[in-house]
Amino acid sequence: MSPSPKVTVFGPHPMLAITIEALTSEGGDEIHAHAAGQGVWVARMAAELGASPILCGFIGGETGAVLRPLLERMSVEMRLIETTAASGSYVHDRRSGEREPVAQSASMPPSRHEIDELFSSTVAAALDSSVLALCGPYPGEALPLEIYGNLVADVKANGTPVIVDLSPPRLDSALEGGPDLVKINDWELAKYISGPVDSEERMRAAAQRLLDAGAGSVIITRAEDPAMVLRGDEAWELIPPRFERGSREGCGDSMMGGLAACIAAGLSWEETLRTGAAAGAANFLRHGLGSGSRSVVEDLALRVELRPL
Repeated sequence: MSPSPKVTVFGPHPMLAITIEALTSEGGDEIHAHAAGQGVWVARMAAELGASPILCGFIGGETGAVLRPLLERMSVEMRLIETTAASGSYVHDRRSGEREPVAQSASMPPSRHEIDELFSSTVAAALDSSVLALCGPYPGEALPLEIYGNLVADVKANGTPVIVDLSPPRLDSALEGGPDLVKINDWELAKYISGPVDSEERMRAAAQRLLDAGAGSVIITRAEDPAMVLRGDEAWELIPPRFERGSREGCGDSMMGGLAACIAAGLSWEETLRTGAAAGAANFLRHGLGSGSRSVVEDLALRVELRPL
């Protein structure tokens, strides 16, 4: 049996999530602790779809001590850099059925030495992987901008493809390295071009600017509307099954994990797109963050439409 393809995930800020749920019959509350954050959710879905993720990030302080065993329960290899600053955390109340923020604490910026350790650890892991998935920090200004472009350039120079899910100005830096795929939502794209993307023509023109700036391909997600995909001179609409009740939180990260797993496995472009869209839809149904079973994703992928534009 061949080993599972490796996916390195640059997810610099795993977080401790505390969620309060209402008991349905006995009364009282349930309190859950989970590992959270964009990199965590990307890695979780990639693992569910058969990849062997390596999560590279920071951890530290009292919250980090609670977070570490939660991370180590995941089917993910951890490359965690100890920081003097505590890991970020948040508390959400879901007793009403909706996710209501109660409290949130972001990690303080890491030191130069800590950043260098994470950078070198990520590059080393990526060179032994089939793809690098680059996620954003929290807060956004926690890391120097040049780290994103340097990661893309150094990893690509050694033959490993790179996919990114970043907002400006981190995206601008990553584009300098020429990532193979940029996944972005419509409001981040509007921020990138400093203008509206409220029609197919404007959105396609904005996506073309990403291609011209160095992206090999672009996927633009639009909440409940079909995603737009551009690669070279070709463009498509990517249309997952439509559901009315669920949660959009983490759908983009689940999609990113699905894309990474498929690219690592060497699947076709069309199958990669369908599976990525299905992974996002599976997360929507689960009301979860980076969650969804492989069987559900595979079933939903059969119902994803890919239409040329």
